[in-house]
Amino acid sequence: MSDLLETVRSLAKKTDTKIVLVVLDGVGGLPLELNGDTELASAITPNLDTLAQDSQLGLVELVGAGITPGSGPGHLSLFGYDPLKYVVGRGALSAVGIGVKLNTGDVAVRGNFATLGAGRVIEDRRAGRPSDEKNAEIVTRLKAAIPEIGGTPVEIYTESEHRFVVVFRGQPGEPLGANISDVDPQITGVAPHVAAATDPASEKTAALINSFVARAEVALKDEPQVNGVLFRGYSDVPHFPSFADVYQLDAACIASYPMYKGLASLVGMEVLPVEGHEDALDGKVKALQDNWDKHDFFFFHVKKTDSTGEDGNFAEKVHKVEIFDELLPQLLALKPDVLAIVGDHSTPSKLLSHSWHPVPLLIHGGHGRRDAAARFTEEEAQKGTLGLRRGTDVMPLLMANALKLNKYGA
Repeated sequence: MSDLLETVRSLAKKTDTKIVLVVLDGVGGLPLELNGDTELASAITPNLDTLAQDSQLGLVELVGAGITPGSGPGHLSLFGYDPLKYVVGRGALSAVGIGVKLNTGDVAVRGNFATLGAGRVIEDRRAGRPSDEKNAEIVTRLKAAIPEIGGTPVEIYTESEHRFVVVFRGQPGEPLGANISDVDPQITGVAPHVAAATDPASEKTAALINSFVARAEVALKDEPQVNGVLFRGYSDVPHFPSFADVYQLDAACIASYPMYKGLASLVGMEVLPVEGHEDALDGKVKALQDNWDKHDFFFFHVKKTDSTGEDGNFAEKVHKVEIFDELLPQLLALKPDVLAIVGDHSTPSKLLSHSWHPVPLLIHGGHGRRDAAARFTEEEAQKGTLGLRRGTDVMPLLMANALKLNKYGA
Protein backbone atom coordinates (compact mmCIF):
# COMPACT_ATOMS: atom_id res chain seq x y z
CA MET A 1 0.00 0.00 0.00
CA SER A 2 1.39 3.45 -0.90
CA ASP A 3 2.24 5.93 1.86
CA LEU A 4 -0.64 8.25 0.91
CA LEU A 5 -3.15 5.41 0.75
CA GLU A 6 -1.98 4.06 4.11
CA THR A 7 -2.21 7.54 5.66
CA VAL A 8 -5.76 8.04 4.36
CA ARG A 9 -6.70 4.57 5.64
CA SER A 10 -5.46 5.49 9.11
CA LEU A 11 -7.50 8.73 9.13
CA ALA A 12 -10.74 7.60 7.45
CA LYS A 13 -13.90 7.49 9.54
CA LYS A 14 -17.46 6.39 8.94
CA THR A 15 -20.05 9.18 8.70
CA ASP A 16 -23.52 9.68 7.25
CA THR A 17 -22.35 11.97 4.45
CA LYS A 18 -22.63 10.84 0.83
CA ILE A 19 -20.19 11.30 -2.05
CA VAL A 20 -20.91 11.01 -5.79
CA LEU A 21 -17.93 10.79 -8.16
CA VAL A 22 -18.97 11.36 -11.78
CA VAL A 23 -16.36 10.38 -14.35
CA LEU A 24 -16.98 11.85 -17.79
CA ASP A 25 -14.69 9.49 -19.67
CA GLY A 26 -12.13 11.27 -21.85
CA VAL A 27 -13.86 14.62 -21.33
CA GLY A 28 -10.75 16.77 -21.76
CA GLY A 29 -10.18 18.09 -25.25
CA LEU A 30 -8.39 20.52 -27.55
CA PRO A 31 -9.59 23.23 -29.95
CA LEU A 32 -9.63 22.26 -33.60
CA GLU A 33 -7.76 25.44 -34.48
CA LEU A 34 -5.55 27.94 -32.67
CA ASN A 35 -7.47 30.08 -30.17
CA GLY A 36 -10.62 28.03 -30.72
CA ASP A 37 -12.77 26.33 -28.08
CA THR A 38 -12.44 22.81 -26.75
CA GLU A 39 -15.41 20.47 -26.85
CA LEU A 40 -16.30 21.39 -23.26
CA ALA A 41 -16.09 25.11 -23.96
CA SER A 42 -18.16 24.71 -27.15
CA ALA A 43 -20.97 22.88 -25.34
CA ILE A 44 -24.05 24.74 -24.11
CA THR A 45 -24.11 23.70 -20.45
CA PRO A 46 -26.24 26.01 -18.30
CA ASN A 47 -26.46 23.52 -15.42
CA LEU A 48 -22.72 22.86 -15.31
CA ASP A 49 -22.06 26.60 -15.57
CA THR A 50 -24.28 27.34 -12.59
CA LEU A 51 -22.74 24.51 -10.60
CA ALA A 52 -19.21 25.66 -11.39
CA GLN A 53 -19.93 29.09 -9.97
CA ASP A 54 -20.72 27.45 -6.62
CA SER A 55 -17.92 24.88 -6.59
CA GLN A 56 -14.17 24.39 -6.37
CA LEU A 57 -12.35 23.73 -9.64
CA GLY A 58 -8.90 22.65 -10.72
CA LEU A 59 -7.02 20.45 -13.14
CA VAL A 60 -5.87 16.86 -12.68
CA GLU A 61 -2.94 14.88 -14.10
CA LEU A 62 -3.85 11.23 -13.76
CA VAL A 63 -0.36 9.71 -13.93
CA GLY A 64 2.20 12.49 -14.39
CA ALA A 65 3.26 15.36 -16.60
CA GLY A 66 3.29 14.39 -20.26
CA ILE A 67 2.12 10.83 -19.64
CA THR A 68 -0.97 9.71 -21.54
CA PRO A 69 -3.06 7.43 -19.29
CA GLY A 70 -5.11 4.47 -20.35
CA SER A 71 -8.58 4.17 -18.89
CA GLY A 72 -7.47 1.64 -16.26
CA PRO A 73 -4.63 3.76 -14.83
CA GLY A 74 -6.82 6.87 -15.07
CA HIS A 75 -9.59 5.36 -12.98
CA LEU A 76 -7.21 3.74 -10.51
CA SER A 77 -5.66 7.15 -9.95
CA LEU A 78 -9.08 8.72 -9.32
CA PHE A 79 -9.85 5.95 -6.82
CA GLY A 80 -6.64 6.82 -4.98
CA TYR A 81 -4.46 3.93 -6.15
CA ASP A 82 -1.11 5.06 -7.54
CA PRO A 83 -1.22 3.76 -11.14
CA LEU A 84 2.58 3.45 -11.19
CA LYS A 85 2.36 0.95 -8.33
CA TYR A 86 -0.99 -0.76 -8.92
CA VAL A 87 -0.70 -1.97 -12.49
CA VAL A 88 -3.44 -4.00 -14.11
CA GLY A 89 -3.99 -4.89 -17.73
CA ARG A 90 -7.15 -4.07 -19.60
CA GLY A 91 -7.81 -7.77 -20.15
CA ALA A 92 -8.41 -8.53 -16.48
CA LEU A 93 -10.63 -5.46 -16.05
CA SER A 94 -12.78 -6.46 -19.00
CA ALA A 95 -12.92 -10.12 -17.98
CA VAL A 96 -13.98 -9.39 -14.39
CA GLY A 97 -16.43 -6.76 -15.66
CA ILE A 98 -18.36 -9.36 -17.67
CA GLY A 99 -18.32 -11.84 -14.80
CA VAL A 100 -15.44 -14.11 -15.81
CA LYS A 101 -13.57 -15.66 -12.88
CA LEU A 102 -9.80 -15.60 -13.31
CA ASN A 103 -7.60 -18.15 -11.57
CA THR A 104 -3.93 -17.95 -10.73
CA GLY A 105 -1.98 -18.82 -13.87
CA ASP A 106 -4.61 -17.54 -16.31
CA VAL A 107 -4.03 -14.62 -18.67
CA ALA A 108 -6.84 -12.37 -19.88
CA VAL A 109 -6.43 -10.25 -23.00
CA ARG A 110 -8.38 -7.29 -24.34
CA GLY A 111 -9.07 -7.61 -28.08
CA ASN A 112 -10.26 -5.29 -30.82
CA PHE A 113 -11.94 -6.54 -33.95
CA ALA A 114 -10.31 -4.73 -36.85
CA THR A 115 -10.53 -4.28 -40.62
CA LEU A 116 -7.47 -5.51 -42.51
CA GLY A 117 -6.76 -4.65 -46.13
CA ALA A 118 -4.25 -5.97 -48.66
CA GLY A 119 -1.02 -7.11 -47.09
CA ARG A 120 -2.72 -7.28 -43.67
CA VAL A 121 -2.54 -3.49 -43.41
CA ILE A 122 -4.89 -2.15 -40.72
CA GLU A 123 -7.59 0.04 -42.26
CA ASP A 124 -9.77 0.45 -39.15
CA ARG A 125 -8.68 -0.51 -35.62
CA ARG A 126 -12.32 -0.77 -34.53
CA ALA A 127 -13.86 -2.48 -37.58
CA GLY A 128 -16.42 0.29 -37.97
CA ARG A 129 -17.66 -0.22 -34.38
CA PRO A 130 -19.90 -3.22 -35.13
CA SER A 131 -23.10 -3.73 -33.18
CA ASP A 132 -23.06 -5.89 -30.06
CA GLU A 133 -25.10 -8.43 -32.05
CA LYS A 134 -22.47 -8.59 -34.79
CA ASN A 135 -19.79 -8.88 -32.11
CA ALA A 136 -21.57 -11.86 -30.58
CA GLU A 137 -21.93 -13.48 -34.02
CA ILE A 138 -18.18 -13.17 -34.66
CA VAL A 139 -17.33 -14.45 -31.18
CA THR A 140 -19.47 -17.52 -31.81
CA ARG A 141 -17.51 -18.23 -35.01
CA LEU A 142 -14.18 -17.83 -33.22
CA LYS A 143 -15.25 -20.11 -30.37
CA ALA A 144 -15.94 -22.87 -32.89
CA ALA A 145 -12.65 -22.25 -34.74
CA ILE A 146 -10.35 -21.82 -31.71
CA PRO A 147 -11.56 -23.86 -28.70
CA GLU A 148 -7.94 -24.53 -27.66
CA ILE A 149 -4.39 -24.00 -28.85
CA GLY A 150 -1.84 -26.75 -28.27
CA GLY A 151 -3.79 -28.11 -25.32
CA THR A 152 -4.35 -24.71 -23.67
CA PRO A 153 -8.08 -23.98 -23.26
CA VAL A 154 -9.18 -20.72 -24.91
CA GLU A 155 -12.30 -18.81 -23.84
CA ILE A 156 -13.66 -15.95 -25.96
CA TYR A 157 -16.24 -13.42 -24.76
CA THR A 158 -18.18 -10.50 -26.21
CA GLU A 159 -17.49 -7.20 -24.48
CA SER A 160 -19.07 -4.39 -26.50
CA GLU A 161 -19.03 -3.09 -30.08
CA HIS A 162 -15.53 -3.88 -31.46
CA ARG A 163 -14.12 -5.15 -28.16
CA PHE A 164 -13.88 -8.74 -26.99
CA VAL A 165 -11.99 -10.66 -24.31
CA VAL A 166 -9.89 -13.80 -24.56
CA VAL A 167 -8.87 -15.86 -21.52
CA PHE A 168 -6.06 -18.39 -21.86
CA ARG A 169 -6.36 -20.88 -19.02
CA GLY A 170 -3.11 -21.89 -17.35
CA GLN A 171 -2.76 -25.58 -16.54
CA PRO A 172 -1.66 -27.12 -13.22
CA GLY A 173 2.03 -26.51 -12.80
CA GLU A 174 2.12 -24.39 -15.97
CA PRO A 175 1.06 -20.82 -15.14
CA LEU A 176 1.03 -18.40 -18.05
CA GLY A 177 3.00 -15.16 -17.96
CA ALA A 178 1.44 -11.86 -19.00
CA ASN A 179 4.48 -9.75 -19.98
CA ILE A 180 3.95 -9.53 -23.73
CA SER A 181 4.22 -6.77 -26.32
CA ASP A 182 1.10 -5.47 -28.04
CA VAL A 183 -0.24 -6.82 -31.32
CA ASP A 184 -2.18 -3.57 -31.71
CA PRO A 185 0.12 -0.81 -33.07
CA GLN A 186 -2.63 1.72 -32.21
CA ILE A 187 -2.34 3.32 -35.65
CA THR A 188 -3.70 2.46 -39.09
CA GLY A 189 -1.75 1.98 -42.31
CA VAL A 190 0.58 -0.68 -40.89
CA ALA A 191 0.32 -4.41 -40.25
CA PRO A 192 -0.38 -5.83 -36.78
CA HIS A 193 2.69 -6.42 -34.65
CA VAL A 194 3.93 -9.88 -33.73
CA ALA A 195 3.50 -10.50 -29.99
CA ALA A 196 6.81 -10.98 -28.18
CA ALA A 197 7.46 -12.08 -24.60
CA THR A 198 9.48 -9.74 -22.40
CA ASP A 199 10.39 -12.50 -19.94
CA PRO A 200 10.83 -16.29 -20.21
CA ALA A 201 7.63 -17.01 -18.26
CA SER A 202 5.57 -15.29 -20.97
CA GLU A 203 7.04 -17.00 -24.03
CA LYS A 204 4.30 -19.62 -24.19
CA THR A 205 1.60 -16.95 -23.90
CA ALA A 206 3.15 -14.94 -26.74
CA ALA A 207 3.07 -18.03 -28.93
CA LEU A 208 -0.58 -18.57 -28.02
CA ILE A 209 -1.38 -14.97 -28.94
CA ASN A 210 0.30 -15.19 -32.34
CA SER A 211 -1.41 -18.50 -33.11
CA PHE A 212 -4.79 -17.02 -32.14
CA VAL A 213 -4.27 -14.00 -34.42
CA ALA A 214 -3.41 -16.22 -37.40
CA ARG A 215 -6.29 -18.64 -36.83
CA ALA A 216 -8.77 -15.81 -36.32
CA GLU A 217 -7.83 -14.23 -39.65
CA VAL A 218 -8.44 -17.55 -41.39
CA ALA A 219 -11.82 -17.96 -39.66
CA LEU A 220 -12.87 -14.41 -40.60
CA LYS A 221 -11.39 -14.19 -44.09
CA ASP A 222 -14.82 -13.93 -45.73
CA GLU A 223 -15.92 -11.02 -43.52
CA PRO A 224 -15.76 -7.69 -45.39
CA GLN A 225 -15.12 -5.57 -42.28
CA VAL A 226 -14.55 -7.67 -39.15
CA ASN A 227 -11.67 -9.72 -40.53
CA GLY A 228 -8.81 -9.27 -38.05
CA VAL A 229 -8.02 -9.07 -34.35
CA LEU A 230 -5.68 -6.80 -32.39
CA PHE A 231 -4.51 -7.50 -28.84
CA ARG A 232 -3.20 -5.42 -25.94
CA GLY A 233 -3.77 -5.24 -22.19
CA TYR A 234 -2.55 -8.69 -21.13
CA SER A 235 -3.00 -9.41 -17.44
CA ASP A 236 -3.04 -12.12 -14.84
CA VAL A 237 -5.00 -12.02 -11.57
CA PRO A 238 -4.62 -8.57 -9.96
CA HIS A 239 -4.95 -7.73 -6.26
CA PHE A 240 -5.80 -4.34 -4.69
CA PRO A 241 -6.31 -3.02 -1.16
CA SER A 242 -10.02 -2.93 -0.42
CA PHE A 243 -11.74 0.39 -1.13
CA ALA A 244 -13.96 -0.19 1.90
CA ASP A 245 -10.98 -0.83 4.16
CA VAL A 246 -9.04 2.20 2.94
CA TYR A 247 -11.89 4.73 2.98
CA GLN A 248 -14.51 3.26 5.35
CA LEU A 249 -17.03 3.66 2.53
CA ASP A 250 -19.85 1.45 1.29
CA ALA A 251 -19.20 2.06 -2.39
CA ALA A 252 -21.28 1.32 -5.48
CA CYS A 253 -20.45 1.45 -9.18
CA ILE A 254 -22.91 2.66 -11.81
CA ALA A 255 -21.48 1.84 -15.22
CA SER A 256 -22.46 -0.05 -18.35
CA TYR A 257 -19.13 -0.77 -19.98
CA PRO A 258 -17.55 -4.01 -18.69
CA MET A 259 -14.05 -2.64 -18.12
CA TYR A 260 -15.19 -0.02 -15.63
CA LYS A 261 -17.41 -2.50 -13.82
CA GLY A 262 -14.41 -4.82 -13.66
CA LEU A 263 -12.16 -2.19 -12.14
CA ALA A 264 -14.78 -1.21 -9.58
CA SER A 265 -15.30 -4.87 -8.70
CA LEU A 266 -11.57 -5.44 -8.25
CA VAL A 267 -11.30 -2.68 -5.65
CA GLY A 268 -14.41 -3.98 -3.87
CA MET A 269 -17.27 -1.75 -5.02
CA GLU A 270 -20.72 -3.25 -5.49
CA VAL A 271 -21.59 -3.13 -9.19
CA LEU A 272 -25.22 -2.10 -9.52
CA PRO A 273 -27.44 -3.33 -12.37
CA VAL A 274 -28.16 -0.65 -14.98
CA GLU A 275 -31.06 -0.77 -17.41
CA GLY A 276 -30.70 0.23 -21.04
CA HIS A 277 -27.82 0.81 -23.45
CA GLU A 278 -24.67 2.80 -22.72
CA ASP A 279 -25.97 5.65 -24.91
CA ALA A 280 -28.94 6.17 -22.58
CA LEU A 281 -28.03 7.70 -19.23
CA ASP A 282 -31.56 7.43 -17.82
CA GLY A 283 -30.88 3.89 -16.60
CA LYS A 284 -27.84 5.07 -14.68
CA VAL A 285 -29.74 7.89 -13.05
CA LYS A 286 -32.46 5.43 -12.05
CA ALA A 287 -29.87 3.06 -10.55
CA LEU A 288 -28.51 5.96 -8.50
CA GLN A 289 -31.97 6.96 -7.32
CA ASP A 290 -33.04 3.41 -6.48
CA ASN A 291 -29.92 2.69 -4.44
CA TRP A 292 -29.40 6.08 -2.83
CA ASP A 293 -30.17 4.90 0.71
CA LYS A 294 -27.99 1.78 0.45
CA HIS A 295 -24.53 3.31 -0.08
CA ASP A 296 -22.48 6.35 0.89
CA PHE A 297 -20.23 6.50 -2.18
CA PHE A 298 -21.25 6.24 -5.83
CA PHE A 299 -18.97 6.01 -8.87
CA PHE A 300 -21.09 7.18 -11.83
CA HIS A 301 -19.48 6.55 -15.24
CA VAL A 302 -20.31 8.23 -18.57
CA LYS A 303 -18.59 6.60 -21.56
CA LYS A 304 -19.60 8.35 -24.77
CA THR A 305 -17.64 11.55 -24.10
CA ASP A 306 -14.62 9.32 -24.74
CA SER A 307 -15.65 7.21 -27.73
CA THR A 308 -16.85 10.24 -29.70
CA GLY A 309 -13.43 11.80 -29.16
CA GLU A 310 -11.73 8.60 -30.34
CA ASP A 311 -13.86 8.77 -33.48
CA GLY A 312 -12.70 12.34 -34.14
CA ASN A 313 -16.30 13.57 -33.95
CA PHE A 314 -15.98 17.00 -32.30
CA ALA A 315 -19.66 17.93 -32.70
CA GLU A 316 -20.90 14.64 -31.28
CA LYS A 317 -18.60 14.89 -28.28
CA VAL A 318 -20.03 18.36 -27.64
CA HIS A 319 -23.50 16.83 -27.86
CA LYS A 320 -22.66 14.10 -25.32
CA VAL A 321 -21.49 16.77 -22.86
CA GLU A 322 -24.78 18.61 -23.38
CA ILE A 323 -26.77 15.43 -22.73
CA PHE A 324 -25.00 15.03 -19.38
CA ASP A 325 -25.72 18.67 -18.57
CA GLU A 326 -29.44 18.05 -19.08
CA LEU A 327 -29.55 15.24 -16.52
CA LEU A 328 -27.33 16.98 -13.95
CA PRO A 329 -30.31 18.45 -12.02
CA GLN A 330 -31.49 14.88 -11.29
CA LEU A 331 -28.17 14.13 -9.59
CA LEU A 332 -28.27 17.38 -7.63
CA ALA A 333 -31.86 16.67 -6.54
CA LEU A 334 -30.53 13.79 -4.41
CA LYS A 335 -28.50 16.37 -2.45
CA PRO A 336 -25.16 14.58 -2.21
CA ASP A 337 -22.95 16.12 0.45
CA VAL A 338 -20.08 16.14 -2.03
CA LEU A 339 -20.37 15.84 -5.82
CA ALA A 340 -17.26 15.60 -7.99
CA ILE A 341 -17.13 15.74 -11.79
CA VAL A 342 -13.87 14.83 -13.52
CA GLY A 343 -12.37 12.93 -16.45
CA ASP A 344 -10.11 9.88 -16.36
CA HIS A 345 -8.01 11.31 -19.21
CA SER A 346 -8.39 13.66 -22.15
CA THR A 347 -9.55 12.39 -25.54
CA PRO A 348 -9.34 15.34 -27.93
CA SER A 349 -11.34 14.82 -31.11
CA LYS A 350 -8.46 16.49 -32.91
CA LEU A 351 -6.11 13.65 -31.95
CA LEU A 352 -8.60 10.74 -32.17
CA SER A 353 -6.98 9.22 -29.09
CA HIS A 354 -6.21 9.64 -25.41
CA SER A 355 -3.78 12.44 -24.58
CA TRP A 356 -1.62 13.72 -21.72
CA HIS A 357 -3.53 16.98 -21.19
CA PRO A 358 -4.84 17.57 -17.64
CA VAL A 359 -8.59 17.17 -17.14
CA PRO A 360 -10.91 19.57 -15.30
CA LEU A 361 -12.08 18.66 -11.80
CA LEU A 362 -15.13 20.13 -10.06
CA ILE A 363 -15.97 19.56 -6.39
CA HIS A 364 -19.37 20.79 -5.24
CA GLY A 365 -20.44 20.83 -1.61
CA GLY A 366 -18.27 20.27 1.38
CA HIS A 367 -16.18 23.12 2.70
CA GLY A 368 -14.28 24.90 -0.07
CA ARG A 369 -13.02 28.43 -0.56
CA ARG A 370 -14.33 31.09 -2.94
CA ASP A 371 -13.48 30.21 -6.54
CA ALA A 372 -13.09 32.35 -9.68
CA ALA A 373 -14.11 29.68 -12.21
CA ALA A 374 -17.39 30.36 -14.01
CA ARG A 375 -17.73 27.25 -16.22
CA PHE A 376 -16.69 23.60 -16.21
CA THR A 377 -14.06 23.94 -18.93
CA GLU A 378 -10.33 23.40 -19.15
CA GLU A 379 -9.59 27.13 -19.29
CA GLU A 380 -11.87 28.05 -16.42
CA ALA A 381 -10.57 25.18 -14.29
CA GLN A 382 -7.12 26.78 -14.46
CA LYS A 383 -8.54 29.66 -12.40
CA GLY A 384 -9.80 27.38 -9.64
CA THR A 385 -8.59 27.13 -6.07
CA LEU A 386 -7.76 23.42 -6.40
CA GLY A 387 -4.87 24.16 -8.76
CA LEU A 388 -3.09 21.36 -10.63
CA ARG A 389 -3.43 18.06 -8.77
CA ARG A 390 -2.42 14.45 -9.18
CA GLY A 391 -5.26 12.04 -9.73
CA THR A 392 -4.50 10.32 -6.42
CA ASP A 393 -5.35 13.60 -4.65
CA VAL A 394 -9.00 13.43 -5.68
CA MET A 395 -10.27 10.85 -3.15
CA PRO A 396 -8.55 12.52 -0.14
CA LEU A 397 -10.10 15.84 -1.23
CA LEU A 398 -13.56 14.27 -1.48
CA MET A 399 -13.14 12.57 1.89
CA ALA A 400 -12.00 15.80 3.52
CA ASN A 401 -14.88 17.83 2.07
CA ALA A 402 -17.31 15.17 3.30
CA LEU A 403 -15.69 15.41 6.78
CA LYS A 404 -14.65 11.78 6.63
CA LEU A 405 -10.99 12.23 7.66
CA ASN A 406 -9.64 12.64 11.17
CA LYS A 407 -6.77 15.01 11.93
CA TYR A 408 -3.25 13.79 11.19
CA GLY A 409 -0.91 13.92 14.16
CA ALA A 410 -1.21 15.65 17.51
